[in-house]
Amino acid sequence: MTPSRQATHMKPIWIVDDDQSIRWVLEKALARESLLSRSFTNVRDVLAALEEDEPQVLISDIRMPGGSGLDLLQAIKARHPGLPVIVMTAYSDLDSAVAAFQGGAFEYLAKPFDVDKAVELIRRALEESLREEEMDDRLVDAPEILGQAPAMQDVFRAIGRLSQSNVTVMITGESGTGKELVARALHKHSPRANGPFIALNTAAIPKDLLESELFGHERGAFTGAQTMRRGRFEQAEGGTLFLDEIGDMPFDLQTRLLRVLSDGNFYRVGGHNPLRANVRVIAATHQNLETRVKEGLFREDLFHRLNVIRLRLPPLRERPEDITLLARHFLQKSAKELGVETKRMSDEALAYVSTLPFPGNVRQLENLCNWLTVMAPAQTIEVKDLPREMIGVGHGEGGMTSTRSSGEGRPAADYESPDVADYGGHLAGGDGDTMVATRPPAVVPAASSAPAFAASAATASWETLLAAEARAMLESGQPEVMDALTRRFEKAVLEAALGVTRGRRVEAATRLGIGRNTITRKLQELGFD
Repeated sequence: MTPSRQATHMKPIWIVDDDQSIRWVLEKALARESLLSRSFTNVRDVLAALEEDEPQVLISDIRMPGGSGLDLLQAIKARHPGLPVIVMTAYSDLDSAVAAFQGGAFEYLAKPFDVDKAVELIRRALEESLREEEMDDRLVDAPEILGQAPAMQDVFRAIGRLSQSNVTVMITGESGTGKELVARALHKHSPRANGPFIALNTAAIPKDLLESELFGHERGAFTGAQTMRRGRFEQAEGGTLFLDEIGDMPFDLQTRLLRVLSDGNFYRVGGHNPLRANVRVIAATHQNLETRVKEGLFREDLFHRLNVIRLRLPPLRERPEDITLLARHFLQKSAKELGVETKRMSDEALAYVSTLPFPGNVRQLENLCNWLTVMAPAQTIEVKDLPREMIGVGHGEGGMTSTRSSGEGRPAADYESPDVADYGGHLAGGDGDTMVATRPPAVVPAASSAPAFAASAATASWETLLAAEARAMLESGQPEVMDALTRRFEKAVLEAALGVTRGRRVEAATRLGIGRNTITRKLQELGFD
């Protein structure tokens, strides 16, 4: 955009300095660029002017009679959090520069300054301000799914076509592509929108508890069943039941699920009276179910019963044009959740991030933005501020790899899906390769204190030690090995995270890439004080 065209669409740039020569130099320099300006000599007058108007960008000195520029910065951020503020400070005043960044300044300008460099900095702030205004306009009443890629338009059209239907839908796609968000959208725009939406990750529930979780149980049905419990099918009555990672469901439970889908009836565990299920089922998987059927791991008749309509969500690498939109959205969302000033990526950082393959898909991008909100040193994020494992990485066979192993296994922790995200997909055929989400930066759990781990900790990786421990437990006939190891793994990771954040739970959750509710629940389950 040319300077003259910008000027007709922009508010003035406010200059705050008690030094008349500084004001004069900046006014003349901005006038040469066809940029409007308005000058103030003290903080009091600026605060009064803010009652009726606001600038596009504000540039302020720190040390002035009658009020500090840092106090002005704080007041502006309280009223107009998206307004870029450039703080002028002396070369020697490092503490002021640090305080300016902590207060949410866009950048600081060291005195004495080069006029051309000052104008260049102001222009960057202007571009950012205009971009933020455009983003704010687009995010007002933002839908639950965001994106502009052609694949997004396909999934929007598919949701629209299914809006008046109760047909069963199968959502496929790699981990982290947002299958639950699409399921929620299908529910929201269906005739059952006023009913409940109940989600269950079948891979996150131990096999011996999954049947009770789905169908409920009667009192005394098994040891510990002291009261009657309604299962997810009953909880979803009149609404939608979302079964995530359906490909991991045990074979015997697949038979019970098929029966419910066939005739609408089911029994609670230990029950003798049939119950009627008025539920729409939406299933999702990151696996190739056709392959699972051929391997005898998934019932073919259940596959055909679920696979009435299939929606395929593309991986993020197939929709790179959405990365900029999503990154800005997640930075805003993360800042709002943490109660801090929203950080922004420079054009160079956005361009670079848009070239990354993101094996963990949208979830990985969201976790990156959470990490940057906490860890990036300045309000403007540059390429050098990215996690070091992401620098020097691009598309191709040697591209970025996940810090978590891929394969059919699911993460032990039941990670929450983001409340608002941005996924896209289209009607298509088979699934992609299996991918497990990455949460930067990688947190390597400490080795267990068990003897099998301690003996070789100096020479083996923690994965090798974990496999050795699992083998020893299995060979000794120990019960519930998966549950026991999962608890120890989660406890080690949580201890490490809380150690790094000095016990701050919200920050630990952000850095681990899990929700605040999830970390609270896990800490309670694992007996943390």
